[in-house]
Amino acid sequence: MKKKNIRRMLGVVMVTGLLLAGCGPSGGTYAETAADTASYDNGAGYASDDIYSTEAAPAEEKAQEAGVEVQDSQRKLIKNVSIDVETETIDELLATVRNKTDSLGGYIEESSTYNGSSYYGKENRNASLTIRIPAEKLDEFLAEVSQVSNVIRRNESISDVTLQYVDLESHKKALLVEQERLLELLEQAETMEDIISLESRLSEVRYQIESMESQLRTMDNQVSYSTVYLTVQEVTALTPVKEQTTWERISTGFAGSLYNLGAGIGNFLIALIISLPYLIFFTVIVLGIVLIIWLIKKNSSKEAQKKEKNIQQEKQKGNEHGGSV
Repeated sequence: MKKKNIRRMLGVVMVTGLLLAGCGPSGGTYAETAADTASYDNGAGYASDDIYSTEAAPAEEKAQEAGVEVQDSQRKLIKNVSIDVETETIDELLATVRNKTDSLGGYIEESSTYNGSSYYGKENRNASLTIRIPAEKLDEFLAEVSQVSNVIRRNESISDVTLQYVDLESHKKALLVEQERLLELLEQAETMEDIISLESRLSEVRYQIESMESQLRTMDNQVSYSTVYLTVQEVTALTPVKEQTTWERISTGFAGSLYNLGAGIGNFLIALIISLPYLIFFTVIVLGIVLIIWLIKKNSSKEAQKKEKNIQQEKQKGNEHGGSV
């Protein structure tokens, strides 16, 4: 009885390795795995007692049938949309986007806003949002955004994860089958060595099952909820989205130049007024330094003149003394 259990346990480990290799991304199939397993079992003499010899082929058939069905009727598609828009009223646009997101059953995953405050004047405000929208409501949401804003860039991407999803599901089913067989063997184990080996493999299988379930849940969420990366820029004049005539380009460019010139002059005056305390402070320091240098030079000049005058007086006295002799 003990030898038979040990042989079964070794068979489970070997067959499990073959099954998992067939489930991986290397391209092997469950049918090939089942064939390898059968040949191994015939040599070992315990194929009739191993659950994998009867479960491997049906698992492969079910996986293939599920794959065909998903490809034909319900493919696993992950949709991502990146869209940049302009608006003259960013607060109203953001409120509309939030209300539309809630009404469609979506949610805002991440949001970042900049209010445009600046020492030198009010800069254009902007916002970045990561929005999750039910996949079937994506077109309705994008249409609403296009109506309430000026779309300047839009990029869509679709990732087909159908085969990857089916492969994970098939791999998970194989692991579940292995888990059940390991539990059965664990109940029949008689030696501590067998128990330790089975529990070690059982822990690995359970960890892999949890990992695959997590990946499947993540894929389901990405498929069910499309991701929209929305960037909003507040502007004073919307960018034309249609091709302009030569006259329209000239008039638009001239008006833009006048606006930029006026804005530049205004910003310069604002910056000048804001910087007055610094200018006054540095002006006082510079004037003080100049005054000190001027005083030093003036004193030096007076000293030089005084010395020269003393020298001349000494010379004059010497001349008078020489003349009297």
